[in-house]
Amino acid sequence: MTSHGASNERLRAAITGSGSSFTDVGEAVGVDRKTVERWVGAGRVPHHRHRVALAQLLGEDDVFLWPQTATSQRSESASQAEFVALYPNRGSVSIDTWASLIDGATEAIDVLAFAGSFLHDAIPEFDERLIAAARRGVQVRLLFGDHEGDAVARRGEEEGIGDLLSARCRLTWNYLQGILPAPGVTARKHNATLYASVFRFDETLLANPHTYGAAASHSPVLHLRRLPGGRLFTTYMKSFDRTWDGATDVSAG
Repeated sequence: MTSHGASNERLRAAITGSGSSFTDVGEAVGVDRKTVERWVGAGRVPHHRHRVALAQLLGEDDVFLWPQTATSQRSESASQAEFVALYPNRGSVSIDTWASLIDGATEAIDVLAFAGSFLHDAIPEFDERLIAAARRGVQVRLLFGDHEGDAVARRGEEEGIGDLLSARCRLTWNYLQGILPAPGVTARKHNATLYASVFRFDETLLANPHTYGAAASHSPVLHLRRLPGGRLFTTYMKSFDRTWDGATDVSAG
């Protein structure tokens, strides 16, 4: 694609930060070193398939690396295609759907919420299902609120339930004591402002946006399926990863 003149310092920093060389990157995405040098030094924008492959390799969003592609018709189309369904509230997602997503995962299960009480209350054998997933090689990451943290207290006040949310978070961590020793399960406590709860099962993600003054269970749920070039799945997973990075590890052992 055509050169934009200025060097791409975001791409340079991402490559450097990954510990890779231009040659390493080129081999990973199927081009030679000189092509990668032009992408960085001359600001050339790679073809779509190379952008997607390179962004995934570096763990970055392709729009961050190449902002000029943000309005590309193909990217917009891919993001729209990622959208599978809209549930008017969390209760509209059937228990069978939750259970099948857990049982069907083969690579990753990521959960981000404050308390997520419904997981233990409504999904049969939730703990056992997670342990079974970990045993078959699924990476399970659990990220729940610190019941002593400011974020949980503030959210409880906003919902008008006072200390109840803190109590729910404490109960969640009590429930999890039986899961934490399982190999393949890691857990962290966060003290972050959550704009959405995130539930990821391989390439499927359920995002439950938070509404000021209302419980998360009363807010809609977006059902997403990751597609190459799409942005919705990646946007929510970047939120998960940022929260994870700033959280406190409480995994057993």
